[in-house]
Amino acid sequence: MNSGELVKLGLKGITARVLECKKCPLHENATNKVIIRGSERPKVLFIGEAPGKNEDESGIPFCGRAGKVLDELIDYMALEENEYAIINTVKCRPPNNRKPTHSELKTCRPFLLAQIELLDPEVIILLGNTAEQAFCVSPLKWGEAVNMQEGKYLVKLYHPAALLYRRSLMEQQKEMIDLNKKLWQKI
Repeated sequence: MNSGELVKLGLKGITARVLECKKCPLHENATNKVIIRGSERPKVLFIGEAPGKNEDESGIPFCGRAGKVLDELIDYMALEENEYAIINTVKCRPPNNRKPTHSELKTCRPFLLAQIELLDPEVIILLGNTAEQAFCVSPLKWGEAVNMQEGKYLVKLYHPAALLYRRSLMEQQKEMIDLNKKLWQKI
């Protein structure tokens, strides 16, 4: 199905289709498919790369160590629970936590685009290069907001896992958040 057909099914229908999907080899080793965490009407939508070990075991996006870093950033952004949602570019864990292949990203893209359309966020935050590659035609600059259409913005930030391994990037990440907070904070 294409993203337009998936949109007609609604979020519950997309979840059902993801759960039954066998279009790429990633499903073969998935314990759980990882679909969404958070609000169905978010102001801010975070898009990560792919489920990791903890996410595969629980079915919940960003519930492991990188998730704790993301939660810290969400707190820093002063977002309430009903103001954000978290999804991934692919819904099944790649073996050995490798990056999803171009083919896997392409196969899962209709789910990603349908989720984005139905969630209808004001701000999409792409967490890292893989999320950018799955969603964008051309590269973005780190931390620079792009106006996609009236009142809809796109921002690329560091993936929380990168911050685990390079804690020195955390201050830079917070600076990028500070530059963009006007997008989700109505002052």
